[in-house]
Amino acid sequence: MSVNTAKQEALAIVEEFSFFDDWEDRYQLLIDQGRKLGDFPAQYRDDDHRLRGCQSVVYFATERQADNRFVFMAESDAAIVQGLVALLLRVYSGREASEIRDTEADFLTEIGLDSHLSATRKNGLASMLGAIKAAAG
Repeated sequence: MSVNTAKQEALAIVEEFSFFDDWEDRYQLLIDQGRKLGDFPAQYRDDDHRLRGCQSVVYFATERQADNRFVFMAESDAAIVQGLVALLLRVYSGREASEIRDTEADFLTEIGLDSHLSATRKNGLASMLGAIKAAAG
C-alpha cells in the first residue's frame, strides 16, 4: 500500500467534498470526518496544549518521531471543528517538516470552507494551521 503525499491527500479531500452540492451534506461529511479521529491522549488535555484563538475548546499536540516525521493530535468539543481538525490531520500528520511547510491549505478554499465558516471558526482554523506550520519550523 503506497502512502499518499500531503498534496495527494488534499486532492482526495477536495474530490470527496465535490460529490456534494448541498452544504448540509458537506457539513455532515465534515462531522463524519471528525468522528473518525482516534482518541486524544489524556496527557495533552491541559492548558499548555489548548489552542488560543478558537471559540471552541481545541487541544493540540505534536510528537516528532524517530524518522523525523511529525504526528499531530488534536480534538475539539465542537463537531464541525472536530471535522476541520480531522481534515488538517489527514493532510499534515505523519509528514516530514519540508512536506508540511511546502503544502499550502488551499484545499480548504477549494471545498468552499472559507465562505461557509464563521469568523471565529476561521480564526481557530488559522490558529491550528499556524501551530502545524510552526511545529515543522
